[in-house]
Amino acid sequence: MARYYSGLTSRRRGRGIRWIFIISILLIISLSYLGYRIFSHHGRQTARSTPGGLTETNIQEQTAPVESEVAKAKEVAQMPAQEPKVVPGPPSDFTEGATEAAVEPNLKASELIAEAMKFLNAEPARTIDARDRLNEALPMPISDYQRAFVKKQLAKLADEWLFSMKIFPQDRLCESFKVSSGDLLSTIGKRFNVPYQILMEINGIQRPETLKAGDVIKVINGPFHARIYKSTFTMDVYLQNTFVRSFPVGLGQEGMETPIGVWLVKPGGKLISPTWTDPVSGKTYEAEDPDYPLGSRWIGLEGIEGQAKGRTGFAIHGTKRPEEIGTARSRGCIRLQNGDAVLVYNLLMPGLSRVEVVE
Repeated sequence: MARYYSGLTSRRRGRGIRWIFIISILLIISLSYLGYRIFSHHGRQTARSTPGGLTETNIQEQTAPVESEVAKAKEVAQMPAQEPKVVPGPPSDFTEGATEAAVEPNLKASELIAEAMKFLNAEPARTIDARDRLNEALPMPISDYQRAFVKKQLAKLADEWLFSMKIFPQDRLCESFKVSSGDLLSTIGKRFNVPYQILMEINGIQRPETLKAGDVIKVINGPFHARIYKSTFTMDVYLQNTFVRSFPVGLGQEGMETPIGVWLVKPGGKLISPTWTDPVSGKTYEAEDPDYPLGSRWIGLEGIEGQAKGRTGFAIHGTKRPEEIGTARSRGCIRLQNGDAVLVYNLLMPGLSRVEVVE
C-alpha cells in the first residue's frame, strides 16, 4: 500500500510540474507578444510623425470638432511652429516681401491666436481686437495648420466688420460718413481709395443716384491689394495690410506663364464683358458670343516691378471654364470664378491697388 501511494504521489507531482512548465511557457509567449505590440505601435507612431513634430493621430485630434472656439484656439496655439523661413503674408507697405528670421515670434504667434479667440468669446465680443491679433500672427513663421486656421477666422470676421453695414467705433479701417450736398458715391469712393461699387454693396444701395445729403453711410479706408501664389493657385486679398479673404485662381500655361513681380490695376482698365482677342488664334470674341471665354469682369494690369515690369495685356478676369481654376491653362492672365471676379472687381482700385505675383 505504501509503495502504491508513493507512486501515485510521484505521478501527480510530475503532472503538476508539467502544468507549471506549460503555463510558464504560455506566460513568456504572452509577455513577448505584448512587448512586440507596444514596440510596433511606438515605431508606427514615430514613423508617422510629420516635420512639425505632429503625428497622424495628433493631426486627427486637432482637426476634430471642439466644444468651443476657445478650446480650438488653445489647441491651435499649442501646436509647434515651423522652422523660421520666408513666409506668405502681408508686408509692411505691400512693396516688399515679409521675412521672419527669429524663433521668438513663433511663441508670440501662438499667444496672439489664443488671445484673439478669447476676445471673440468675450461678452461682448471684441471683434476688432481679435482681427488685429490674428492679422499680426499671420505673417509669422507658423505651422500650415495654424495659418489655415488664422485665415479662416479672419475671413469669417471680414463678413462682420467689412462686408456688412455694421461699424465698430474703434475700427481704423471702416467708419461712418455723412453725405453732404453735391457728394456723389463715385467721388466718396475716390476720397477713401475704394471703388464706389463696394460702398453700394455694404450699404445696400441699389442705385448711386438715390444717395442724398444727410445720409450716413459706412465707408472703407482703402486701398485693397492682392497677392497671388503660383505654387498654390491662390489669391489673397488685403485691405491695406489686413487679410480679408482667399480665392482660388487659374494661371498661365507653359510657355505663357503669368509673370511674377508687382502689377498695378491699370487706370481705366476695369471693364464689364469686354471684347477680347485671343493672342494665339487671333480670333476676336464679343460678350454675346456663345464661346466667349471671359466672365463678366475684366481688371486690366500693368507691370511695374520684377518680371512684370513693362508687360501689358494681362488681367484678372472671370471664366466660362470653371474646371480650369486651380490649373495653369490660361493665356497668362489670372482667372477667377465668376462670382469671385465680381467681388474682386468691386474691391481693387485703378491706379492704387497693387497685385503681387510670387512663386
